[in-house]
Amino acid sequence: MSERDEFGAFLVGFVVGGLTGAVVALLFAPQSGEETRALIKDKGIELRDKAQVSAEEAYHRAEQLAADARVRADELAKEAKERATELANEVRERGKSAVETVRERGKTAIEAVRKPKKSEGDEAAAA
Repeated sequence: MSERDEFGAFLVGFVVGGLTGAVVALLFAPQSGEETRALIKDKGIELRDKAQVSAEEAYHRAEQLAADARVRADELAKEAKERATELANEVRERGKSAVETVRERGKTAIEAVRKPKKSEGDEAAAA
């Protein structure tokens, strides 16, 4: 990222230096003041048009990137929703299994508690 910043700074310096050199060359050129002003005006209009075109291109590029980001976000949201549904179903199934296991153990425990009572009653009747 720092290389991009350094390159950007270099590019800005290069452009500013070029513009400064062009202005100085126009001011010291062997032309009349009126011709020089007209030339500066023409160059200014040309630079403004180029800047406007560059800005429009950057705007369209940003719109395209935003649209791409929206599409990707929608895809990710869809994938997340599908995964959440899968996880919810898996948890539901595990919960059912756990409830069934608890029921079976409860039945087994109840049967274990009831069986000794029956045998105690049989021993009391036999005595």
